[in-house]
Order: sequence, then structure tokens, then C-alpha cells
Amino acid sequence: MRRFVTVMTALALLISMGGEGPIRMGHNGSDDVVTLNSSVNRIAVVGDSYTTGTDLGGLGPTGWTARAWDELASYRMPISADIGAEGGAGYGTRGNRGSLFEDLTARTVKPDDELIVFFGSRNDLDVDPAQLSILAYGTFQLARRIAPSATFLVIGPPWPTVDPPANLVRIRDALSYQAGVAGATFVDPIAERWFVGKPGLIGSDGVHPTNAGHQYMADKIAPLIAAQLPVRL
Repeated sequence: MRRFVTVMTALALLISMGGEGPIRMGHNGSDDVVTLNSSVNRIAVVGDSYTTGTDLGGLGPTGWTARAWDELASYRMPISADIGAEGGAGYGTRGNRGSLFEDLTARTVKPDDELIVFFGSRNDLDVDPAQLSILAYGTFQLARRIAPSATFLVIGPPWPTVDPPANLVRIRDALSYQAGVAGATFVDPIAERWFVGKPGLIGSDGVHPTNAGHQYMADKIAPLIAAQLPVRL
């Protein structure tokens, strides 16, 4: 949180000074300068239908990614993102077009990415947690080989009620462990009770977020992304 405050403070200062290019400022009355750079941050996102959006919400500009990029751009933190998401996909569950998260990672992550975000997946509910742990390890290792300098942000599967299935909790635990092995930051929507007690955020199927739900995710995830990106001073 302290890092995020630092990021937002620096960005707010940049906004208050105005202008699009680097800004030079005196420091402690000396001739030293600090340059605030608003260059684009490269990100890859790997996810499922919570990222693609559905007919219930989150398609196109209403999706959490588009809204999160808008929020970050408002703080002079512009994003260039490649999104590899497929409905039904997970680390151990093939999606609507036959992809695992590992396949999406191979197609989406680029060598110069600064941050890779993995989000999900509740689609792995029926996967054996031990097998999922192996698959998540392989996915993260692949991402590391492609983008050796990238930071990883792993967001576990969300669940809209206070009583997620026991196997989903074990899946969450396996992801948390492998995120630690990969040196990633792990975020736990189950423990943080994303969507719990907020019925307007989930559609009529009881699973997929509405447009309001995607705005909610953007509000949650944009600060997490900002905290992982370098402070360009």
C-alpha cells in the first residue's frame, strides 16, 4: 500500500505540473533534477470470461481491463496491453476454444512486458489441486522465460458468496503457493470477499459480472497494477 501511495503521489505531482513530456524540478534548492516520465507501460493479461466479458456485462469498453486502463491513464500511467483471455479457460481446464492459461500465456506475453497479470480461474473448480499446482508452475515458468524482467501479479478465483466450494479453496491455496514460488504478488478475492453481498455486480446466471461488476473489478485491480509498475522518476 505504501508503494501505491508513492506511485499516486508522484503521478498527482506530474498532473499538477501539466504538460506531456518529462518535467524538471529543483530538489532541496540544489541544481539536481528529477525527471517525471509518462512513457507507456507494457502489460500482458491472462484470464477467463471474467476478463473477456459476456452478454451479461463487460464487453468492449465496459470490461474491467478497458476501465482499468482509463483509470491508470488519468494518473498519467498509460498502458499498452495484450490480453489473452478465453471463456471457460483455466490453468487446468480448456476454454471454449481449447486453450489453457499456459496456451494463452504463450500467445500473449511479450519479452518486453513489465507486468503479467493472471486472473482466475473458477473454471478449475473440478481440477485436482495437486495437478493444478503443477500446471500453474509450468505456466509461470513459461511466462518467466518469455519475459525475464517482468513482475507477476496473480489474482485468484473470485466467488460471489461467503461459502465457496472446498475444492475451490484448495485451488486458491495451490495458486497462492505457486505464486510465491514464482516471486509473484498474490491477491485473494475469496479472502477479500469480492462480490460478496453485492448482488447487483453479478448477472442473472449467478456467475458472471455485470457492467457494474466490471467497474468494481477495475476499481479493485487498477491500484494493484499501479503498485506493481515502476515509479518513473
